[in-house]
Amino acid sequence: MTRTYLVPGISCGHCKTAIEAEVTKLDGVADVEVSVDNKTVIVAGDVAETAVRAAIDEAGYEVVGVV
Repeated sequence: MTRTYLVPGISCGHCKTAIEAEVTKLDGVADVEVSVDNKTVIVAGDVAETAVRAAIDEAGYEVVGVV
């Protein structure tokens, strides 16, 4: 399953690295793609939406929606 999380606070390479580091720690994550331009985090794998939201929050960013 692949979900796209809308994270408007993504503004630079540091944001991208911080989010990737937290999300990749989750069991079941197959791939993470953070787009600074689109302000999205695309997560592929068998992982709960709540876990991904918590990981993004842990990195210091807020999810405002899931597509």
